[in-house]
Amino acid sequence: MNCLYLHPRSSGLPVQSFKSYTRQPSSYVNIPGVMNTTDLRQSVVLKAISGSTSSTEMDGAKVEEEKSEIYSNNMTEAMGAVLTYRHELGMNYNFIRPDLIVGSCLQTPEDVDKLRNIGVKTIFCLQQDPDLEYFGVDIAAICEYANTYDDIQHLRAEIRDFDLFDLRMRLPAAVSKLHKAVNQNGGVTYVHCTAGLGRAPATALAYMFWVQGYKLGEAHDLLLSKRPCFPKLDAIKSATADILTGLKKKLVTLTWKGDNCSTVEISGLDIGWGQRMPLKFDGEQGLWILERELPEGHYEYKYVVDGEWLCNKYELMTPSNKDGHVNNYIQVLDNDPDSFNATLRKRLTGDEPILTKNERLKIRETLGAHSDDD
Repeated sequence: MNCLYLHPRSSGLPVQSFKSYTRQPSSYVNIPGVMNTTDLRQSVVLKAISGSTSSTEMDGAKVEEEKSEIYSNNMTEAMGAVLTYRHELGMNYNFIRPDLIVGSCLQTPEDVDKLRNIGVKTIFCLQQDPDLEYFGVDIAAICEYANTYDDIQHLRAEIRDFDLFDLRMRLPAAVSKLHKAVNQNGGVTYVHCTAGLGRAPATALAYMFWVQGYKLGEAHDLLLSKRPCFPKLDAIKSATADILTGLKKKLVTLTWKGDNCSTVEISGLDIGWGQRMPLKFDGEQGLWILERELPEGHYEYKYVVDGEWLCNKYELMTPSNKDGHVNNYIQVLDNDPDSFNATLRKRLTGDEPILTKNERLKIRETLGAHSDDD
């Protein structure tokens, strides 16, 4: 079994640039200084130590190391914590509970045997195809091999890497599928993404919070005591509120003033930092305008004006992080801040959300009603 080493640092990594993993296979882009790490202070480095070595030639091994380095840099700067993943060292994992493991991705069909040997009955993969393609993982071969056994099941519930909003939107369906599989298969469940540091621990944490009866803070503490990782608590809190209050959307308008530029785009918001949305120019007002429906929540974003990343001084801005970087942000709220749903959402997205017995029951009913095709 692989070992995990935690190397604490006194502060987070200075964010000089954001290399976002784009949605096309094996493609990265450089985005200067868009991440705000005001509330992201945890610094961890994860290394997997494998008991076996690869037979890949030296040049191939170097390519694997370079891919891992690029991925680790992207992950560190996107997640706001110093996180390192070494794909070339093989699969790594930790038992969070006797029946729940969080780990990195399977790389070969033989990894299925390793998991069967420790009692795993369900392999739950959160990766998207571009994640698999980047590291050359043959998911079809892994699934086909797992299907040769009747005592283990391989399932997928895809969540976009490094994307807080996508995680929030997809968590209920993912946890629903996970919950049903655990009920059907029993035994030990292995939840993984690529590195096992973001999506997988977040999904496991939501499962512990919604289904297994943990308080979110208690589950988070247990998770971190077993595996150094950085799950996005805000996504879990927002997804919890979405289930219990409904996913209401509001039309918001963002503008950039100026007729001396040729293109204005926005990144962040609800599309993630690896993508951009164009604004339309209104000549009469001299404004570049974006209208977009957003669910309630907190969103950070930045303008890209003729290729230059800028904040709009006329819109809300986050506090400066230690490198001096700031983002614009918008808080989408209920029209009536004193309504029942607004009060409930505020409580559930606060520092320590506590679920009542009836709220937990409603969440479980909602998870049970999810279609496996969602």
